[in-house]
Amino acid sequence: TRRRVRMEVEGKALPQPKRPNILVTGTPGTGKTTTCEMIAKLSGWKHINLSQMIKDKSLHSGRNEEWDCMILDEDKVCDALEDTMVEGGNVVDFHTCDFFPERWFHLVVVLRASNDILYPRLQKRNYSTKKVEENVEAEIMQVVMDEAKESYKSECIVVLESNTVEQMESNVKKICDWIAKNDKK
Repeated sequence: TRRRVRMEVEGKALPQPKRPNILVTGTPGTGKTTTCEMIAKLSGWKHINLSQMIKDKSLHSGRNEEWDCMILDEDKVCDALEDTMVEGGNVVDFHTCDFFPERWFHLVVVLRASNDILYPRLQKRNYSTKKVEENVEAEIMQVVMDEAKESYKSECIVVLESNTVEQMESNVKKICDWIAKNDKK
């Protein structure tokens, strides 16, 4: 059971989630969104596709044309998610994880993919060669996994391979089993 730590800001206690939340993170192309969609369908939990939410709710400070992406406004994102995360029962997918309040997540899943699988997945998205190579390099250097390890307690981090449909289905089952064991609705 996750230990409830009383967190305070300016003497006010920050609300803890009423139910668990899960973060599924990883380099773009590792299968986060598909995995989360499957988890939400099987568990009844709410899937939050954060990249889409950032675009839809303008939780950014403009566009980085060089990297063909939005410039994340971490404060706007956290403010927009706070009430939803306190309610719990969410599975969030995003390619980075180091700015969320630690209290939000009870399980952090880092999806990994081998380079020979990741490279063509990113090419199919019509990413520029520069963007494909940058993301593959990030996967090689384990950037997201290192961010997770620096941001969350080791006991709540799980690293899963996501190269095949069979691995993805196995990952979804493992995560849904975790939900069944840990979500006391």
